[in-house]
Amino acid sequence: MLLDTVLAVPHIISTVNVNGIRAAATKGLLEWLSTTEADVVCLQETRATDAQLAKSLAPALDGGWHLASAEPSAKGRNGVAVLSRRPADAVRIGHGDDEFADAGRYLEADFDDLTVASLYLPSGEAQTPRQEEKERFLDSFGAHLAAVAAQAERDGRHVAVCGDWNIAHTERDLKNHKGNKKSSGFLPHERDWMGSVFGEFGWVDVMRGLHPDVDGPYTWWSYRGKAFDNDSGWRIDYQVCTPALAELAKEAVVERAAAYDQRWSDHAPVTVQYR
Repeated sequence: MLLDTVLAVPHIISTVNVNGIRAAATKGLLEWLSTTEADVVCLQETRATDAQLAKSLAPALDGGWHLASAEPSAKGRNGVAVLSRRPADAVRIGHGDDEFADAGRYLEADFDDLTVASLYLPSGEAQTPRQEEKERFLDSFGAHLAAVAAQAERDGRHVAVCGDWNIAHTERDLKNHKGNKKSSGFLPHERDWMGSVFGEFGWVDVMRGLHPDVDGPYTWWSYRGKAFDNDSGWRIDYQVCTPALAELAKEAVVERAAAYDQRWSDHAPVTVQYR
């Protein structure tokens, strides 16, 4: 899978929060995996043990996909994974914070000179312990991102951190931004933290780089009301890359279902083609 004469990396990467792997597998995820051209697919919120995940994905694994996963310690919560056309060279779980070591929120997989990470950042809930947990995650994960970016530059590696970041960075990333200024996921300090990721930490928002002047494209819509039909969504699923890899991004799309009843998750896949 050669992008050019220098880089040997998977050239199409997709990421999606499946909102429960066992349900998604029966609603259309397996069919999507059988037709996608992606070389690597990052999954979040699998809500399954490693054994349950492998069982749900058995048809895809039998069809040639390889699986690396980080199961959650809390039953029925979290869980991330990476599916790839060939086995990863190495896999690492967690980002060095003992509190979240077995939470099933972060996994890195190496492929030649590329690292692809699957992230499920805590959703939080304003003014509750859940938000406090999210703040602790942001603190330690921010330090990890800064260190990874610096190491990647020294080593000449490319890194893509893909997943559900649970933060809409700007007003363009949230349809009802006026009504959510006090909601977790759009709090001022969360947005500032995302600004740091794309600033001092040295990362690039690939979708926004390719689509700088559009609202969205949104990646999550509530199941309530007419949010999906009205495209009243949030852009909280990102592919965040080191600068050299971001420069190779050729096309980025949100694979939004054609109709409400064709959804197999409340999120849609975010797929990027790299040259």
